[in-house]
Amino acid sequence: MSNIAGKSYAMNVITPIRWYMAWINKLIFWAANRTPSSLRGLVTLSLIHYARWVIIDRWRFPHLDPSQPKEDLHYSYMLFFSNFNGSWDQYVDSFTFAIPSGLDLFWKKNVRYPKSVPLTPFHDYIRHNQIDTDHYYNAYPLASSNDVKSAKRLKEALLVFEQAVRDAGPEEFLKKYHALLVKVQYYLGDMQPAPIVSLATQAVDARRLLDAQGPR
Repeated sequence: MSNIAGKSYAMNVITPIRWYMAWINKLIFWAANRTPSSLRGLVTLSLIHYARWVIIDRWRFPHLDPSQPKEDLHYSYMLFFSNFNGSWDQYVDSFTFAIPSGLDLFWKKNVRYPKSVPLTPFHDYIRHNQIDTDHYYNAYPLASSNDVKSAKRLKEALLVFEQAVRDAGPEEFLKKYHALLVKVQYYLGDMQPAPIVSLATQAVDARRLLDAQGPR
């Protein structure tokens, strides 16, 4: 189990929904996709790498081999999966504060959904339905979502700078270089390991260090 990789946390939540009501959630998702402004509060959360909701109909679960018994499910399911920076509580609370009505709309027809406010019942609901991540690969474990955005903007600025100084003399180059530093200083952060947000994560890191040192 490894929900955390570097600065990122992988969340997988699967919640039951009555199969004959699943079409309502599909209609809600369709409408939200057609009106992005309804998710403006969610888009402003810079700690999110990725978030997605998917409805899995009860008859659409994978059947991998003819010898595998077919499942007779009583519910369809809604899968929510996301990658984000920070602690579990910070993320769930940020979601609640950003789009409380949106969360209630998305999970509206899910079985025993308690609404996003107050927070404690909502926390309990997410924890009860969360599936731990068995394996989580992070290509840039020391990079947060904001680090990735900053790197992209820095690259764009450097490409423009390279074109601007291609034929510049030493004095003009230095002048434009100093101007570049002023422009991009906000994007020149130093990536470091994230603060400890979970004692479990700290224990995993300590064990990895001992394993790397080998037997004594």
